[in-house]
Amino acid sequence: MSEPLISVLITSYNRQAFIAEAIESVLISTFSNFELIIVDDNSNDDTFTIAEKYATNDKRIRLFKNQKNLGQFGNRNKAASYATGKYLKYVDSDDIIYPYSLKMMVDALESFPEAGLAFCLTCGPCKKPLPYLISSEEALQQHFFEGGLLFCGPSGLLFKREVFKSVGMFEDYGMPSDNHLTLKIASRFSVVAINRDLFWWRLHPQQAFSLKIGNDSNIFNNYAYTKDIVSKYLPFSDQINNLIMTNQKKIFFSNIFRLVFKEGKLGTAFTLLSLFAKQKSLK
Repeated sequence: MSEPLISVLITSYNRQAFIAEAIESVLISTFSNFELIIVDDNSNDDTFTIAEKYATNDKRIRLFKNQKNLGQFGNRNKAASYATGKYLKYVDSDDIIYPYSLKMMVDALESFPEAGLAFCLTCGPCKKPLPYLISSEEALQQHFFEGGLLFCGPSGLLFKREVFKSVGMFEDYGMPSDNHLTLKIASRFSVVAINRDLFWWRLHPQQAFSLKIGNDSNIFNNYAYTKDIVSKYLPFSDQINNLIMTNQKKIFFSNIFRLVFKEGKLGTAFTLLSLFAKQKSLK
């Protein structure tokens, strides 16, 4: 039996209300050459039981449960470790993909074999008929200076598995960790912009975005992950790199101002300023 072309990865934690729809959206895809890997992060509701019923009835599904909770991005890396496909496609367990999504994504990357990832174009200008190839330097230029081109969550991305592994997979910068990974890949490989409406991003009260989990800490995380990208990966001159970081510092301190003078969160502001002070100067 040949290896699947795409490994679809669903990571879950306490998503009993939504995971069935996520699984079904993958199974009805018009593109059939895939495996579906589901990794439950030790849920304490019926998420795993629901997924188990699907796995029993469909041999394309491989189901795993972590013995301890790894957290969002640790579990994403764990799921990728089970994959055998050429491409990795994350589907969040509270989202759904459309039946045509896998085919459109894989066709885009197969058409541009030099690219490391395909992404749904949700931010910044669309400069050509989709899909189209963007060089590494141009993609980064557009991201930092033309509207955040590469801001796209995992449900809107398709990675080459070997590329994903070569850049060190996900690193934990809180909620911005997915963008950190995308920028790491874009710094080394060209990318492909594709249509935006390939998945449905469900808004609900239990998601991290709605709960604003770690929202204040992400004021620092956004600065820290950008600094890591600038200092290790970007192909630009020191002058441009310093401009990017100057902009990030302005954003950071404007948020500190908001915390202190509008929200009265003096302790939070002090903690974030202490983290900021520990950062070494950009060389």
